[in-house]
Amino acid sequence: MVVLFRWRRDPNTYAVKVGYPAGPKSPWTGLPVNSIDDWAADVECLLMEELDTGLVRRSRRMVRDGYVLLDTHDAPDPWPAGYSISPVPIGGDVELALRTPPPARVSHLPGSWLAEAGMDVTIPHQLIVEARLACWLQAYVDNARGEPFVGHAAASWQDQRHTIARLDVVHIQPGVPSTVREALARVAVHELAEAGALHVVTPIDHPDLRTLGFTPAYDGGLELHTRRTAPPSDPTPKAHRDNPGI
Repeated sequence: MVVLFRWRRDPNTYAVKVGYPAGPKSPWTGLPVNSIDDWAADVECLLMEELDTGLVRRSRRMVRDGYVLLDTHDAPDPWPAGYSISPVPIGGDVELALRTPPPARVSHLPGSWLAEAGMDVTIPHQLIVEARLACWLQAYVDNARGEPFVGHAAASWQDQRHTIARLDVVHIQPGVPSTVREALARVAVHELAEAGALHVVTPIDHPDLRTLGFTPAYDGGLELHTRRTAPPSDPTPKAHRDNPGI
């Protein structure tokens, strides 16, 4: 049995396989259930729990006719070993703070810890002032302190409808594995897709982005379409549709 669903504002239709019940037992808790309705309700609860803990992002994907089938079996870890990625915290009064002359404001700005680690945060700060920041992510060593910070990525909205996004920054510090850069870009694209982006462009032409499904754009740089499914009449070659990238 296949369950189809949509996730946030992601343009794709996703699917997961669910086995038919072999007995009156919940697939979520393992406890007995009294009816097929109770069983279905527990399937829904299990799916929501999986979605809230990153099912769409961590699963392997297979493009079918009109939907993306998710499979968590033997799926790779979402982060490179020894590292983690999270959003850069941004406070409510940050735009006003960014308009305040330096240097008094520096230590109070979002991402100040990234700047202290030697990273350039000028672009995401400017995007905040312009109210165009779509997402800002930070990478760090996965330990008890969550330090040191080793990279960041930022993206912006290019239209008022928030359907076109631009990946502006993908940076890792010297000596950090390239898998961290790839993970930052991958998570950024997931963030953008879940916020409704249909098209992501970037001036950053790096092999790590091409492995995620980015292709050369007509006007330079790279581009990626976040919708991975196509209707049966879509003229896109099958070989291209079967290589979903991210």
